[in-house]
Amino acid sequence: MTEQEFGSGHLAVQEDDWKTGYLSGLQIPSIGLAATDGSTVDLAEGSLTVVYAYPRTSPAIGGALEGWDTIPGARGCTPQSCAFRDHFAELKGVGVERLFGLSTQATDYQKEVAERLHLPFPLLSDSLLDLSRALELPLFEVGGMTLIKRLTLIIDNGRVEHVYYPVFQPERNTSDVMAWLSSRNT
Repeated sequence: MTEQEFGSGHLAVQEDDWKTGYLSGLQIPSIGLAATDGSTVDLAEGSLTVVYAYPRTSPAIGGALEGWDTIPGARGCTPQSCAFRDHFAELKGVGVERLFGLSTQATDYQKEVAERLHLPFPLLSDSLLDLSRALELPLFEVGGMTLIKRLTLIIDNGRVEHVYYPVFQPERNTSDVMAWLSSRNT
């Protein structure tokens, strides 16, 4: 673990532990995930899809977990979601049909976040860890919760085409995704 200057302090930088290398080319299993728009989403279906997995968002009143900034890759869930929100139209412009945020938080909690942040796309709940375990996504535990380490999947027709992991600067993740998708389309 290394540290990097970020804002007013130092944050632990998540180093690549090679826990996602096998995901590229993998067929997503058919698993229904509850979405904040009331639907059930199966990532094995559909065309070009971007899913950014984030550990957790803090409540509206604030209150990150003690030591949160010392956990590699933990901080930045709200800036990442806001960046995807702010570039939603541009993502559509490079061919993204579906965009989702994914965490292990419960759907009711996620609904508040989606409304508060004015997200134009649903958040998906993997609170039972069905998808996380099926894909063997990198997880960590803190405060009695099992959380997904930050990563982004680009999925086309149910198959993983590209993986971003680790994602240290979550607010820049959207730009990286758009650049990769633009180069894919040339």
